[in-house]
Amino acid sequence: MKISTKGRYGLTIMMELASRYGEGPTSLKSIAEKHQLSEHYLEQLVAPLRNAGLVKSIRGAYGGYILSKLAEDISAGDVIRVLEGPISPVDFTEEDDPAKRDLWVRIRDSIATVLDSTTLKDLISFKGEGVSDSYMFYI
Repeated sequence: MKISTKGRYGLTIMMELASRYGEGPTSLKSIAEKHQLSEHYLEQLVAPLRNAGLVKSIRGAYGGYILSKLAEDISAGDVIRVLEGPISPVDFTEEDDPAKRDLWVRIRDSIATVLDSTTLKDLISFKGEGVSDSYMFYI
């Protein structure tokens, strides 16, 4: 399964909204500029996220978008399913060889488990191993 730009940029939008939660609406223009993405493309992605109830739009001069729930209540799986559709590495049927079908089901379930157990809060607070907030200089 390959996640397209729809899923990747959709997660970018949602992570930005999560990181600014409580600060008021965030414009797509500011997200597009910060990440050097097309504002028009982000507008196309935010519509299904709004329809799915993951974001709310605020109209007006200082309008934009906010999360409709807390960041810990929205998973990466929620976002990916809205923008990419069902999570499945391959299409399979009941007529497929049972061993292969079992493999595809286990792969699908593993991917879903990771996506569903990773929240927006997890993503915005992630610090990779060996990643530090500042550089240490030695002389």
